[in-house]
Amino acid sequence: MKTNQSDASLFNRRGFLKTSSLATLTSLLGTPIAFADRLPKHYLPLVFRLDDPANPMATKNKSLVVLNDKPWNVETPAYLLDDDVTPAEKMFIRNNGQIPASIDLAGWKLTINGESVKAPKTYTLAELKAKFKPYTYQLVVECGGNGRAGYFPKTAGNQWTEGGVSCAEWTGVRLKDILADVGLTDTAVYIGYYGQDLHLSGDPNQPVISRGVPIAKALEDETLVAWAMNGQDIPLVHGHPLRLVIGGWPASVSGKWLHTIAIRNKVHDGAKMTGKSYRVPIHPVVPGVDPPDSDFKIIESMPVKSVITFPQTGLETPMGKPLALRGHAWAGDRVVKELYVSIDFGETWQKADLKAPKNRLAWQQWSAEVNFPIQGYYEVWARATDDKGVSQPMVMPQWNPEGYLNNACHRIAVKVV
Repeated sequence: MKTNQSDASLFNRRGFLKTSSLATLTSLLGTPIAFADRLPKHYLPLVFRLDDPANPMATKNKSLVVLNDKPWNVETPAYLLDDDVTPAEKMFIRNNGQIPASIDLAGWKLTINGESVKAPKTYTLAELKAKFKPYTYQLVVECGGNGRAGYFPKTAGNQWTEGGVSCAEWTGVRLKDILADVGLTDTAVYIGYYGQDLHLSGDPNQPVISRGVPIAKALEDETLVAWAMNGQDIPLVHGHPLRLVIGGWPASVSGKWLHTIAIRNKVHDGAKMTGKSYRVPIHPVVPGVDPPDSDFKIIESMPVKSVITFPQTGLETPMGKPLALRGHAWAGDRVVKELYVSIDFGETWQKADLKAPKNRLAWQQWSAEVNFPIQGYYEVWARATDDKGVSQPMVMPQWNPEGYLNNACHRIAVKVV
């Protein structure tokens, strides 16, 4: 739907939708807006923002689930993750601040600085593309809070189910090649990124997020400073024009709208690197207990996990007909070695066919076929095991107060009729 009115013109001086504007919106929608008199100040319903280019949902599959729009946090239903390579319109969104309002491509630069560089150096986008060999990798990028909705007792934060994960194809230059060109000292311990996103308050001096990884992870072949996703410019909501992409670790280390990487002589201490952000307890805790900050450690490699992408949960299938299943599995820095499915709540397991990853840190496709012995309600469970012998927990892993790293078996409901 289209409207020529600006957002500002829809509101009166007290910040409420004007009566005439409300009538206009109702007319455009074709149905009354329930509880329209209770709309919050300055709030324009989501449906009227889908045609706004600044709204990331304008280019997304309309079945994605909006968990939050300040900042944007949007997850992908499991069945929409069925593609081998995640397309942009089905990719989840996890933001911490506001998407940059404008991008100056001609003036965009990447600066490498910090305590452990021999001398700071700056590159234009054109220089990055001309000076260094490009590489393309499929890389799993997963929100550290993916699966948070499955914890009990509940924890604070966006209640992600299974859809805060993607495996797109990223193209750019290896960070290790840039750092070799800059020159590092032997004091390098960590990197930290800085992006152009804006704090929700609008204060340009308020940091949004600035995370990083140990230098060894930064120097892996697959750690990219990327400018393309799936063969095209990275979409704005996913970090255009430049993004750090670090597969296998929480998505928060893959900084969007990248303009600076600092090479640190200590663990990076930027925004969302301290306190309990992206950290889990060092030792098991009783559910509901929140230990002091000193008892937490930084999340590094993500745990082994899998998802059922076909069929969609709630399927009705006829008795006597085999049911084809498929999905993906991944294991952070590791490789998935086996994938099993169960139709009897984990009492017995059937081995699935599992493909090798396209490259290191990509997810792996799996498929299986199951037969149901009688009519009735079933749950199909999927369980992956990595190359160190670590398997997914069946129902819930060790509880943590921030709700991170839930890698329990994914389950779908099936009715056999």
